[in-house]
Amino acid sequence: MSSARAGAAGATRNCPHCRTTILESASVCPACRHHLRFDPGAAGGARTAPTAIPLKVDGTIRHPAGADPWEYSVVVAIKNEKGEDVARHVVGVGALQGGEGRTFSLTVEVFSPRR
Repeated sequence: MSSARAGAAGATRNCPHCRTTILESASVCPACRHHLRFDPGAAGGARTAPTAIPLKVDGTIRHPAGADPWEYSVVVAIKNEKGEDVARHVVGVGALQGGEGRTFSLTVEVFSPRR
């Protein structure tokens, strides 16, 4: 008997720990990284490992010393093949003082749902 939930690919639920919308098939929440259920197939991280990572972008911004403060917003937008917004979220905001820096990372992980 499998502990994996049966459902359509892309079905979602809320993480009981952080309330983030996650895939129903997830054994570990990608946001808070809490385990959601016992999954014997996850030994050694096999179940939580993505099938592929088709996009990974890392970038750093550094504010010049002595300049006026900068404010920033980190926005993630997902569009469909027609260019229409499927989702758009502000994931973080902040400010940089002179000489400060921030590093940002965006990763898209693709999973094959368990059948």
